[in-house]
Amino acid sequence: MSKDFIEVRGAEEHNLKDLDVRIPREAFTVVTGLSGSGKSSLAFETIYAEGQRRYIESLSAYARNFLGQMDKPQVEAVEGLSPAISIDQKNAANNPRSTVGTVTELHDYLRLLYARVGTQYDPVTGEEVGEQSAQDMVTQVLSLPEGTRAKIVAPVVRDQKGAFEDLFDDLVADGYARVEVDGEEFDLTVERPDLDKNYDHTVDVVVDRVKIRPEDRSRIADSVETALEEADGVLKLVVPDPPEDVPFASNTRSTGDLAGEGDDRLVVQFSEALGNPNSDFQFSEIETRSFSFNSPHGACPACEGLGQTKEVDEELVVVDPSKSIKDVFEPWSYNRSYYRTRLDSVASHFDVSVDTPFEELEEDVRRQFLYGTDRQVVFERQTRNGTRRKEKRFEGVIPNLERRHVETDSESTREHIEKYMATTTCPECDGTRLKEQSRHVLVAGTAITEVNRMSIGDALEHFEGLEAELGERELTIAEEILKEIRARLGFMEEVGLEYLTLDREAATLSGGESQRIRLATQVGSGLVGVLYVLDEPSIGLHQRDNDRLLNTLEGLRDLGNTLIVVEHDEETMRRADTVVDMGPGPGKRGGEVVAQGDFDDICAAEESLTGEYLSGRREIPVPEERRTSEGALTVRGARQHNLKNLDVDFPIGQFTAVTGVSGSGKSTLMHEILYKGLARTMNDNTSVHPGEHDAIDGTEHIETVRLIDQSPIGRTPRSNPATYTGVFDYIRELFAETKLSKQRGYEKGRFSFNVKGGRCEACGGQGTVKIEMNFLSDVYVPCEECGGARYNDATLDVTYKEKTISDVLDMEVADALEFFESNRQIRRRLQLLKDVGLGYMTLGQPSTTLSGGEAQRVKLAEELGKKQTGETLYLLDEPTTGLHKEDERKLIDVLQRLTDNGNTVVVVEHELDLVKNADNIVDLGPEGGEHGGEIVASGTPEDVARVDDSHTGRYLRDLLPDVDIEGPRSDRRKPAKAPSDD
Repeated sequence: MSKDFIEVRGAEEHNLKDLDVRIPREAFTVVTGLSGSGKSSLAFETIYAEGQRRYIESLSAYARNFLGQMDKPQVEAVEGLSPAISIDQKNAANNPRSTVGTVTELHDYLRLLYARVGTQYDPVTGEEVGEQSAQDMVTQVLSLPEGTRAKIVAPVVRDQKGAFEDLFDDLVADGYARVEVDGEEFDLTVERPDLDKNYDHTVDVVVDRVKIRPEDRSRIADSVETALEEADGVLKLVVPDPPEDVPFASNTRSTGDLAGEGDDRLVVQFSEALGNPNSDFQFSEIETRSFSFNSPHGACPACEGLGQTKEVDEELVVVDPSKSIKDVFEPWSYNRSYYRTRLDSVASHFDVSVDTPFEELEEDVRRQFLYGTDRQVVFERQTRNGTRRKEKRFEGVIPNLERRHVETDSESTREHIEKYMATTTCPECDGTRLKEQSRHVLVAGTAITEVNRMSIGDALEHFEGLEAELGERELTIAEEILKEIRARLGFMEEVGLEYLTLDREAATLSGGESQRIRLATQVGSGLVGVLYVLDEPSIGLHQRDNDRLLNTLEGLRDLGNTLIVVEHDEETMRRADTVVDMGPGPGKRGGEVVAQGDFDDICAAEESLTGEYLSGRREIPVPEERRTSEGALTVRGARQHNLKNLDVDFPIGQFTAVTGVSGSGKSTLMHEILYKGLARTMNDNTSVHPGEHDAIDGTEHIETVRLIDQSPIGRTPRSNPATYTGVFDYIRELFAETKLSKQRGYEKGRFSFNVKGGRCEACGGQGTVKIEMNFLSDVYVPCEECGGARYNDATLDVTYKEKTISDVLDMEVADALEFFESNRQIRRRLQLLKDVGLGYMTLGQPSTTLSGGEAQRVKLAEELGKKQTGETLYLLDEPTTGLHKEDERKLIDVLQRLTDNGNTVVVVEHELDLVKNADNIVDLGPEGGEHGGEIVASGTPEDVARVDDSHTGRYLRDLLPDVDIEGPRSDRRKPAKAPSDD
């Protein structure tokens, strides 16, 4: 075997048919083909899985115990493998604390930069913070009211693991008797704290206990100096019973808050290193963790570093103000009898009836119902001894909910209250996540919170010019840090992510954005000799941005790495060294290499469906005419994120494509404003909170709104396309109607693998049993009892056309359609699955194994199966994800059919063959991030193609050749010519 190739022999994973293929090393290879033809089975489940398995097997058994191991793929041999890295489309993180800055490790370098060269400023006076002398500290201690009792303590251990037995011995030897450990005081001459060495502890030595008096200034000064010496320039002042007028700023904290005990002690920390004699604000030492919102040392205490807080929302509490006082408060509806008596008393206090509509009350009275009464109310309660009267202020509905949310120990009560709470930007830190002191540390006049709010492009520009603003000493310290920051920002810009802000939550990134972040990390690693396997990296990228991504991939290859990319994008295939076209069909009809070679070789391959589209022998046609509309759904004043106060029309009864470069505001417009706004008003969904906008007009033209996105259709293997679309209910009914079922008394439930009765109990209806292998990967083997059939023998005795219920679940959609041809209900639903390009999928395929695009198409089929009212608004987010041109053609036909039925379809999309089929385009831009959020062009595809400023229009010109356009077309090459008969 040549070392120049990765050679796969006898691959039979999933639908691969004893496949042999040679893939060049240190080259850029695209694996393409119809959906379900075996692309991922070859690239990920065979080549990558074998490379990963071999690497982990090379480790010790002890290491494998922690890492786990991938199952060995069904393949005879894979030779010429390099260490393998998979870069897929899974979300970068689901943790709300994860941001673009943290997942790219940029924030770690920013923390280091600000901790080492940052200058602190006083939040109160704005003055630069300097060192505090012992004399300054004594003066501040004596500013407490005369007679106040206080303890001067030295924090000798701060948040460190250990039992500290030797430390306690040394303290006793030095004459110290009392310490506070984690807020609890101990007398070392009586007992020693028994500490768990695996947990962080704080140990404070009590140097002196004093009463604040001017004549004791000398004693206090001696104690302060002693404490500073013991704790390396830091001391704490503990005031057990603080006076009302505390002469210290809000940076002080009680130990009860720290320990969770809620006491009223006042703890003030002083440091010789930091302070401002003209301000009472108390500073602590700046460390890298001071800028971490995942650490209590840096996180805003109000929101605990999340940047958001939950508050009871008045609009959710009073959804329908036309209801009476007794019925209007939704959160109290579950316990009307208890709260009714309280509302009766408050209504009587204001001399109104509880049957009065809430909206008819005076504004001040409505406020007091919601937020509490200004004066005391007489409350009556019936007891055995008669009526008891008590006067007190009414708490108010909203304060009542907020208090109970904090105090309750009941999870169900907390969940109930949270239904009426809205997530808002933290008022304490303004969403920056960091505490006040950290927000006032500046480097060249810029706070770290300002940097976090910059886009990657703006941040790169900021740091490229930063060196000129630093002094010689700061530059010496920061030189290497700045080099790393600029390099990482540069890699992110290379892969087309310059529009993302550093504080953007990682969970809100699309699959394509998450993949490109990981790709940028790999570019920065500079590894050589690695096998990279990527899953459609062009997803979510506008054609304008695709070049930079491809340049990055070619750069990885030129370093000496091997790239295998599963992709449908034409430009990616043009620039690849080799293309492997899988087919000839999907599912069981795929699993073979139809054609292999460079781009021109694929175009010339007559048996390649991919080649037919690439060469232009087959194409997705432009519609002969566009639909017209007499009404529109209009979003007014859209200004969420980067949208610039837009008014946008979505014509009723038309197929609209929302386009634009990455980060231009497409998803914000459709998801955050259009969908959430309509879901809130039309579907009465109070759990969604729309983005900022003024109004949505024209809702009278539609009956309901449906969002069909790429989220999973189920989170367990028990969910599958048959159960999700409802076709399995009809199939089970059919089996229950057979002669044998009636003889045995079997009903529909007998044929469910989710309940006891008909399923195999040995595997619980799963069909497989997990065998735990300790330090090896868990092995899933067919159930010995049922042989993987999921059902017990008695259930499998029942057949329909000589097929068991288990056989039906193993059928592909196309085969099942033929099998159930005589049943109208089943045939209709299966036909819809085939129409959206899922004919290759098995009915029982676990939903957890579906790609995002497949899940979206299953949802689309399920929607099509519902009764069509003709007045539904369908919203889809990049439905062409993972689709071959042939499958894309089928999808376009389905969307056109939906629109022909009188529905309105709005699609966020980059794929031009779909865009050119739309009746109307809303093109956002002109760029991404803060440079986007405007409407660049709107109208028919022909109208948009004529707009010179539209990036989308420039690329559309290649696909609308008959339109008279004066402006330049894109620089994309034309399709290759079909091979001549000569």
